[in-house]
Amino acid sequence: MPDAPARRRRKEARPQELLAAALALFAEKGFAATRAEEVAARAGVSKGTLYLYYPSKEELLKAVIRENLSQLIAEGQGLVETAQCSTAELLLLLMHTWWDRVGNTPAAAIHKIILSEVRNFPDIGEFYGREVIVPAEHLLMTAVQRGIDRGEFRPVPVREVALGLLAPVIFLSLHQHSLGACGARIRTLDTRSVLSAHIDLVLRGLQRRGDPLDDAPPLQVPTC
Repeated sequence: MPDAPARRRRKEARPQELLAAALALFAEKGFAATRAEEVAARAGVSKGTLYLYYPSKEELLKAVIRENLSQLIAEGQGLVETAQCSTAELLLLLMHTWWDRVGNTPAAAIHKIILSEVRNFPDIGEFYGREVIVPAEHLLMTAVQRGIDRGEFRPVPVREVALGLLAPVIFLSLHQHSLGACGARIRTLDTRSVLSAHIDLVLRGLQRRGDPLDDAPPLQVPTC
């Protein structure tokens, strides 16, 4: 049949279409208020088709988290283990990559969804902790420890520094899907400039006294 390849391609693309539809609706209406049939309609399929791929709305949200956050964190961990650049450049690359692939995309809404719904869906909260919070902390702790071990950073409490790196990027994500969504009605925030200033502050705080960063211009995002 001449249209069989097109149907096959459509079937292969369907999980991604369902995840995109779910993320958009969860961000717009909230997880609890979104009905499965709305997700199916947004993706252009039947409710039965949705359940063939994702047997519950909770499993659908978990798949959204895995697709947009878990995979990126795993990639970052692999980069930390293989990078040849300095640790300052590595952290800069990790943070800007996160912003390009999460913070400045619809996936940034996941943080708002979790924070607003987690008390009513503790299973989702536990899943998010295992899939995102713990691996993300470990990723940044490993990167900071790398800098200490290589003599690039002064000795610091690595977990606290990792949390210090994470907190502002979560704030920027929340801003994108709260006050930032109000547009011209409130004072706008240049999120990328805020992120760059934050990274610069952290890196200059981590450096050893007399480090070449003392008089250096702002770092450019490298390729590690």
